[in-house]
Amino acid sequence: MSKGSVVLAYSGGLDTSCILLWLKEQGYEVIAYLANIGQDEDFDAARKKAETLGAKKVFIEDLRSEFVQEFIWPAVQANAVYEDRYLLGTSIARPCIARRQVQIAQREGAQYVSHGATGKGNDQVRFELTCYALYPQVQILAPWRIPEFYNRFRGRTDLMEYAEKHGIPVPVTPKAPWSMDANLMHISYESGVLENPKNHAPPDLYQMTKNPEDSPNEPDLLEIHFTRGVPVKVTHVKEGTCKETPLEIFCYLNEIGGKHGVGRIDIVENRFIGMKSRGIYETPGGTILLHAHLDIETFTMDREVRKIKQSLGIKFSELIYNGFWYSPECEFVRHCIDKSQENVEGRVQLSVFKGQVYILGRESPKSLYNEELVSMDVQGDYDPCDASGFIRINAVRLREHNRLQGAAQKKL
Repeated sequence: MSKGSVVLAYSGGLDTSCILLWLKEQGYEVIAYLANIGQDEDFDAARKKAETLGAKKVFIEDLRSEFVQEFIWPAVQANAVYEDRYLLGTSIARPCIARRQVQIAQREGAQYVSHGATGKGNDQVRFELTCYALYPQVQILAPWRIPEFYNRFRGRTDLMEYAEKHGIPVPVTPKAPWSMDANLMHISYESGVLENPKNHAPPDLYQMTKNPEDSPNEPDLLEIHFTRGVPVKVTHVKEGTCKETPLEIFCYLNEIGGKHGVGRIDIVENRFIGMKSRGIYETPGGTILLHAHLDIETFTMDREVRKIKQSLGIKFSELIYNGFWYSPECEFVRHCIDKSQENVEGRVQLSVFKGQVYILGRESPKSLYNEELVSMDVQGDYDPCDASGFIRINAVRLREHNRLQGAAQKKL
């Protein structure tokens, strides 16, 4: 008797291939689902492998465009950065992947979904909170939290032996001594030799970006046009190359940023479940957009609105990292951030060179910058005498603080 159908988030790698077969051994009918979110993958080979392993159905879904428009663009609007450095490439991808997994499960009448995320990481939380938010009745099979599975497979050697025994194709090249997760926005590296935070990243680790020392000796000059806080056009100033669709824009910025070694970080971060972890990330296109968007936003947004929006951006980043994309609070924050972007419109020119992004200039029809008002050569509609009262009013609090301190010192 079948225990029912389960939609497995399948990568084609060793872990999820073994999970697919193990779920079948447990009596489940397995529907394999592979999301194309821009990773370098042989999707035809993955399909054939899943079919060979006995998957009832195989779905390969191209999610690249919706990943950019519905997930990366809101992060750009928010200047979303977790703990001041991480641009959330993996975190943002998980709700995109899990949403389609749930849609397939509902369409196919599957009672279960499954994934290969470990029991110590953030991804298990991100996948499952999305699934429960969108399909509350779903049941989740997380093999790396099931004792029968993790006691049987204590490491890669056990998985390899199981694969060989059951005819699962195994990698013929040695596995890199770290784990890697890739998508359109970034590549992340962790575990293995990287678990010692003192160890330097091996030179051959990076796959998306060149070493800045080996990058071209001439910069690339770009102009990025924003509307409502999202890029709508990128032009290479010298070459005249122009990209206008969201997917083309982001891929092109990845290409330029990668060529110049932009977007590498090596950090220790705080996982949601309570432990610290070391991660290395390369996010070339996202880093370029962060610099450009920060610039055009400051140029066009009211100072006090921007202060509130900055705090919302921090909250939004935490919600994404912790897996709450489909929570009511995250929906509220997204709406607020989107509202703040109504006047974030204009063009930013920048230089990408040797691992850095340099802002060169900007223009906007909705700029709050008043050249005459701020000029040192023209008085404009501003009376310098007004500053005296402004300063005195702001000094009241400081004078009172000094008076209180003086009184306290006299008592001593």
